[in-house]
Amino acid sequence: MSESAMPEHTAAPAHPAPTSPWVIDTRDLGRRAGNSRRQERTAPAPSGFGFPGVIEVPEGADVELNLLLESVVEGVLVSGTVTAPTVGECSRCLDELSGRLTVDITELFAYPDSATEASTDEDEVSRVVDDLIDLEPVVRDAVVLALPRIPLCSADCQGLCPECGGKLADLGPDHGHERIDPRWAALRERFGDTEEEN
Repeated sequence: MSESAMPEHTAAPAHPAPTSPWVIDTRDLGRRAGNSRRQERTAPAPSGFGFPGVIEVPEGADVELNLLLESVVEGVLVSGTVTAPTVGECSRCLDELSGRLTVDITELFAYPDSATEASTDEDEVSRVVDDLIDLEPVVRDAVVLALPRIPLCSADCQGLCPECGGKLADLGPDHGHERIDPRWAALRERFGDTEEEN
């Protein structure tokens, strides 16, 4: 059999760690479509939940999960809300920011023998692996998409003075810097400010 005719083997999905607070065992839900149960838990945020140095969920912070797990024909449908604290800095004035983010998630975790599992690539849909579902990648994606890429302390933040670096909101409306025509700068450096001397 030629190499081109060889069947392609797809890697099996990674096995979730059963003890992880992000992993849920679905065995008690069963595979009968229509079964459901609520799931509320708190999990520590891993690193990389956001844009480090800009805005993110701090590593180790409590991420609250309020979810509904539903057994459907193709797998387990997970829906609900995720709430987490955020920290960062204003992209204009560099003031520290803190707040809370709540995002909605809806994700189908496909059964290994379902039509969805058979007809999709590994990275196109989440999977149920040995009756376990790993929520971390789903929550990470939802949080990152919901965070502002250019966080602001307020919509009308004036930012920093480009000359002295002071915060414009604190410097007042009369703040300014004398601008010298660069063509005269060399003369001023050599002879000083003659207006002041006179």
